[in-house]
Amino acid sequence: MRIAADELDPVFSTVAQYFAILAEPARLKIVHALCEGERTVTQIVADTGIAQTNVSRHLGLMHRQGAVVRRRDGKQIYYRVADETMPELCRVVCERMAKTMDERRPLRRQLLKLIPAPKKRAA
Repeated sequence: MRIAADELDPVFSTVAQYFAILAEPARLKIVHALCEGERTVTQIVADTGIAQTNVSRHLGLMHRQGAVVRRRDGKQIYYRVADETMPELCRVVCERMAKTMDERRPLRRQLLKLIPAPKKRAA
């Protein structure tokens, strides 16, 4: 039995929203910073060079979309990636793009430096 295309519209819409999170360079920088682990807004600002108001705005959107989770510890709020699929997806795309670039180009070397190492899974 074949599913009608319009029946899949809600699925495609949800997937597009997920990819939209990664369609903004500032949010990619934030995801990259969070690949190192849990961070406060202040730490993310320092890691990314993005203004605090913009970091907070992007984190709010990412939190509403379920891409990041937050926890409060006193006055500090810590953010982390909610789903390891997102950094893994970024890593795969960065590796793919790096493969298409000429070895001598500086952009390729910079891109390869950005690729987070995959996290080892507990046995």
